[in-house]
Amino acid sequence: MDLPYLTADLPGTGGVLRAQPEDFVVDEVPAYPPSGAGNHVFVRIEKRGLNTAQAVQRIARALGVGERDIGVAGMKDRHAVTRQWLSLPPPVTPEAALAFADPDVRVLEAARHGHKLRTGHVRANQFVLRVRDAVPDAVERARAILDVLGKAPGAPNWYGEQRFGRDGDNAARGRAIVLGTEKPPRDRKLARLLVSSLQSELFNQWLVARMADGLYARVLAGDVLHKTGGGMFTCEDAATDEARLHAGELVVTGPMFGAEMRSAVGDAGAREDAIVGAAGLTRESFASVSRIAEGTRRDASIHVGEAGVAAIDGTLEVRFTLPGGAYATAVMREIMKC
Repeated sequence: MDLPYLTADLPGTGGVLRAQPEDFVVDEVPAYPPSGAGNHVFVRIEKRGLNTAQAVQRIARALGVGERDIGVAGMKDRHAVTRQWLSLPPPVTPEAALAFADPDVRVLEAARHGHKLRTGHVRANQFVLRVRDAVPDAVERARAILDVLGKAPGAPNWYGEQRFGRDGDNAARGRAIVLGTEKPPRDRKLARLLVSSLQSELFNQWLVARMADGLYARVLAGDVLHKTGGGMFTCEDAATDEARLHAGELVVTGPMFGAEMRSAVGDAGAREDAIVGAAGLTRESFASVSRIAEGTRRDASIHVGEAGVAAIDGTLEVRFTLPGGAYATAVMREIMKC
């Protein structure tokens, strides 16, 4: 999918991202710290050259526990150095966790907690990224772009290409499952992944259409809006809520289609119907996969916080913080424009 740039009028830095794992460093900020008491053990790990599932597999085998019993708040990339939190089930102890040894995974901290870590329990992710072979004035270009992205409503909250699989066919397979022309895999996690790829593709298409029509920083009556740090509501007064959007008090949300998704209404709802209809589907099509893809809303934009740029050792270093679930590549594509 050809995604537009919010900062199309600003030149990018060019260059290469992720020439080596150390060029892409991620530090997960948990939603809450471990309590220090309980049957589970929260561990902070550092991994390189592995995705989160591969790291979990190695830890589970070494400690003699089931992979499904290990809690994960968020998934992290393979081609990176990432630090994130996991939870380990009983009878694992903090001492046993700290004794775990692997060339690609280190346990940095371990403390007891009362329950398993749940998906989505991430407050933010802090990124330190290095771009090699950027243009000579890359620092100034990156700062100008980050200045725009740092203002409300923020950067477009695209799903990155890693969401759609190595061969880019995950969304097509998800559509076939929803239509019933392909049986879902027996592996429930894989089935959920394929359908979520379809949901993600439709969200991206909705956001492309929104930007193409000049509605990225606008609010429509009937939009489902998300209060910053709060709940969701349906817009009834577009002028008032649009002022709140630009003040950073709320964001517009887009559809992650499913039987339990809260739908927009009016003109905003009609735009969502057009997106799902163009894919040969209806909202009701997702009832067949309600057990693995309930549906939800996703923020259309993301706040880019704590941003900084510097030239270090002949590379462009870019730092910023994003909320959990947002992709750093969505920000870097605006900066690099490669």
